[in-house]
Amino acid sequence: MDLNKITPMIVESLEDLSKNGLVNLIPALERLMNELMKIEREQVLQAAPYERTERREGYANGFKNKHLKTRFGQLQLDVPKTRGVPFYPSCLEKGDVTEKALKNALAEMYVQGVSTRRVKKITEELCGTEVSSSQVSRMAKILDEELEGFRNRDLGKIRYLYLDADYQKVRHNGHVIKMACLKAVGVNEEGYREVLGISCNLSEAEVHWRKFLEGLTTRGLHGVELVISDDHAGLRGALQSHFTSVPWQRCLFHLAQNAQSYVPQVKYREEVGREIREIYQAAKLGEAENRKKEFIKEWEEKAPELCEWLEENFIEGLTFFNYPKAHWKKIRTVNVVERLNQEVKRRTRVARLFPNEESCERLVTAIAKNIHEDWMSGKRYIAD
Repeated sequence: MDLNKITPMIVESLEDLSKNGLVNLIPALERLMNELMKIEREQVLQAAPYERTERREGYANGFKNKHLKTRFGQLQLDVPKTRGVPFYPSCLEKGDVTEKALKNALAEMYVQGVSTRRVKKITEELCGTEVSSSQVSRMAKILDEELEGFRNRDLGKIRYLYLDADYQKVRHNGHVIKMACLKAVGVNEEGYREVLGISCNLSEAEVHWRKFLEGLTTRGLHGVELVISDDHAGLRGALQSHFTSVPWQRCLFHLAQNAQSYVPQVKYREEVGREIREIYQAAKLGEAENRKKEFIKEWEEKAPELCEWLEENFIEGLTFFNYPKAHWKKIRTVNVVERLNQEVKRRTRVARLFPNEESCERLVTAIAKNIHEDWMSGKRYIAD
């Protein structure tokens, strides 16, 4: 700790602890930790509040209330937040990891159908204190309320909207089915990624996608400049009825995969996929069109159906050329959803089979919420 940063508040807190011992322990600890966290934020930002300096790395962005359980009692803390640079107080990192682990354990409890008594031992190891079955039940209820709040929170202006889905095995009406997990990710005005919505449905039929999109706009989603997705018929139909005037970019990764299904010989598929991607990696729109002509000239005899398909679908991958060049790499695929999908698959691989739709949506939402928080406190995804 820099001695020049020992503030009067710290001195007052230490004096309080020295004079009164345990009498005013909790208030003194709260003042002390709040002040130390503010000092640590200043050191990360390399600037004091309202200070103008070229060294500044980011900006203070208010505070977030947090309850911290300690051996002395529960502390009510004001955790400093930042904008433009990642920051989390080092004194809380261990507790935060424990808290996330506990919530994930509770989510797994639901998924696996584990009783509160059986999960009691796990939570005791995570918390370091004895936890009753009734406490576990209350924590599970709090988790549900928190996840519901995340799924239904108010949204704002979103520049780029990414839509994708994956499938999970779920027991439904006595049968095991593959249920569609619809996901929406957006890039907001400041360039940060947000997980906007999660919804588990029987399929990717238009009616399910339309209801999902309606839910996003009801929560305040507006200002969308571009939608990025694959060419799923149900999703396209929902977009045409709900985001009629918003330009659409077909995901180039999926487009290249779709093209490979028109290749008559398996040995050519990898080559075709690579060359399709190279068409859209052109520096200018005109160059991309020239590359397409060269591609068709090369493949029209070996794969006439492929060339015919490309002529019909080529334009759907060109929309990103109308946006800032610095954004192209980030808005021509739905790769932004991939980290979320990969983490979901890693966790659901353990679950194998969900007992119902609610348990599936609960675990996927818990994973999405953690990733959303990491994105919002990290670096900008797109910077103008």
